[in-house]
Amino acid sequence: MTFGFSSQRLKRLILLGYPLPQTTTLVFLGLVTLITVLSLAWLSGEPNITEFFNLLCEFQNNPPWWSEVPELSAQYLFLPTLIFSGIAAIIIKVSPQPQTWTRALIISINLAIILRYLLWRSVTTLNLTHPVAGILSLGLFLAELLMLLLSSLQLYLSLKIKDNKSEVNPIAKDIIETKYTPSVDIFIPSYDEPEFIIKRTIIGCQALDYPHKTIYLLDDTRRPEIKKLAQTLGCQYITRVDNLHAKAGNLNHALMQTKGEFIVVFDADFIPTKNFINRTIGFFQDSQIALVQTPQTYYNFDPIARNLGLENQLLPDEEQFYRQLELIKNSVGSTVCSGTSFVVRRSALESIGGFVTESICEDYFTGIQLTAKGYRLVYLNEKLSAGLAAENINAHLTQRERWGQGTLQAFFIKSNPLTIPGLTLLQRLAHLEGLASWFMFGLRIYLLIIPLIYAFFNILPVQASLDEWLYFFTPIYFFQMITFSWLNYHSRSFIFNEICSIQHCFQLGLMVLNTILNPFNQGFKVTPKGIIQDRYNWNHNLALPLIGFWILTALAVLKITILGTPEIDEINTESGISLGIIWGVYNLIIITLSILMTIDAPKPDHYDWFELRRVVQIQIQNQTLWGITTQVSEAGAEIDITTQYPLDFSTQQTIKLDWVEENLSLQGRIKTFHYKGDNLTLQVEFQAVNLSQYRQLIELLFCRPGQWKNQKVPGELRSLFLVFRALIKPRFLFDKKPKIKAMKVSQF
Repeated sequence: MTFGFSSQRLKRLILLGYPLPQTTTLVFLGLVTLITVLSLAWLSGEPNITEFFNLLCEFQNNPPWWSEVPELSAQYLFLPTLIFSGIAAIIIKVSPQPQTWTRALIISINLAIILRYLLWRSVTTLNLTHPVAGILSLGLFLAELLMLLLSSLQLYLSLKIKDNKSEVNPIAKDIIETKYTPSVDIFIPSYDEPEFIIKRTIIGCQALDYPHKTIYLLDDTRRPEIKKLAQTLGCQYITRVDNLHAKAGNLNHALMQTKGEFIVVFDADFIPTKNFINRTIGFFQDSQIALVQTPQTYYNFDPIARNLGLENQLLPDEEQFYRQLELIKNSVGSTVCSGTSFVVRRSALESIGGFVTESICEDYFTGIQLTAKGYRLVYLNEKLSAGLAAENINAHLTQRERWGQGTLQAFFIKSNPLTIPGLTLLQRLAHLEGLASWFMFGLRIYLLIIPLIYAFFNILPVQASLDEWLYFFTPIYFFQMITFSWLNYHSRSFIFNEICSIQHCFQLGLMVLNTILNPFNQGFKVTPKGIIQDRYNWNHNLALPLIGFWILTALAVLKITILGTPEIDEINTESGISLGIIWGVYNLIIITLSILMTIDAPKPDHYDWFELRRVVQIQIQNQTLWGITTQVSEAGAEIDITTQYPLDFSTQQTIKLDWVEENLSLQGRIKTFHYKGDNLTLQVEFQAVNLSQYRQLIELLFCRPGQWKNQKVPGELRSLFLVFRALIKPRFLFDKKPKIKAMKVSQF
């Protein structure tokens, strides 16, 4: 087995003080070997091991009194669930947004319920009657234990949230009053993005309301047309002769060519609002602050939402990271630098030797190195830029595989946040939570397998009656479902979080295994941008594992329902059938939705539309009309006109649009029009847009301060309705020609 390291490179890493890349791999393989040896010893009847498990089995058969269901009527078994759910509902009603005391109360109850459930699972439900059942039962319990421990760690770190938004206005005043205006270099690293994407990013950066800035396009593909674009727009252009160290190398090369006191980095598809620098640079008046990170948000729809037909309802998973997890990490001093839309102090960056090149996640480990050096990183929870989300499900997973591989390379490099000198225990715990989260995808696969093992091999993984499930498990499930969205500031619903975790689990689980065994076997994979497709596209490579599990799960449910299972004992058989059917149907629903996510909806053009209402004066032939835009893109607009009589319109007619509030005039042609009562709707395609007009259009669509607002996901009941709607009416069957859907943005 090779690990992607030559002997020369290995010696060099040892001399530099880097941990051996094989260490984590050997630990991982050692744990697997230990578990395998113990399992084989038990299966073979090794006396000491067998006696140990016999003692455990005896303990399971004689559990303590507190782990048993009280002798209550059946209707009272749901009482703990009603009590805990009622408490959660009251707290959320009193405090719609988490406050310090309400968050602490919810978290305390949540941790108590988790502990109650784990104690019950550990002392009364394990099936240790024979080795095979015991191995599977212990494996399931271990998977649950790890997932709940990770959840508990996140809850513990959430007890005290620090949000820096309250600090911004006073320090931004110094920038506006020109009391503090250091020089800023803006880096736009680019690798093979389409020209039209780079063009609007450069224009957005040039629109920044800050005097002492210089914009650099860092082209790592050395394209003549991109160099010409930079010259046309008046932007500095930097390239290099190779692509060593990918994005990190590109940034470090530019670092040596420039001299601004601060560096702002925007990916080639991210466009800032005009006030980005004014809102961030003031933090650096504190010399201990090295970096300010802002959230990533997107001006197009997430592919999962598009494929399910849930645009503007299902938010991307990045929303949860930036609205909850990044706040948690910021509160304990472990803010994650996420590669774009951040500002960094040049002197601090130079003190650690520039951007970290030992991992494909240069941003994450650069932040760790700065923190370990004694600098502070600040997270400003204010949306000051927007970028292009992955445009199909394959690109979506490619992006997450890169993030996962780069993050897990922490175990093999000097910048490992768990071992690097200079971090506090809380900071390490916050990074541990992020690292451990990638291993949960493998555990998800195990949870899908367990019902199949029960159905086809008649092995009961959990010895519990239906009454016990109602009494001990239902409270934890419902409490977490009720509080999940509240704790993450309504950025993610519990139901859709479950669905998305299953959709990703096979590819990302395999990525985790590959990374542990060979962490540096793949280089930096750029997420494809500017994708166009005029029809539905089925990603069969992503769908086939899901389809395989769907078929097996459906057969398992049918087998249990029709044939039942051999009698293990009366209670276990009854509860096993109930659990097997419920668990199987639950998995079927989630897997079905995951399969639907792999069918990409059409995306017929490059441009994204925004709900934007602006008054326009329309000149057509000898007529002057007034209308209001409802949707606008770089390519055209949809306009509503109220009229009491039919107008003489035809497609392809040329019209002139004067945007009263924007001092912008554009020429276009009518693509379509239709009447609805007294309301006329025109779809107009812009024509002959010059550079000055295009700049105004980009600033209108992307650069208005405050335009990117936090949306709320639907509540759990509404989410459940949307789930069943997506199941009953799959988009690819019922929406053959999807209409253009516009992103909601602030009107002001």
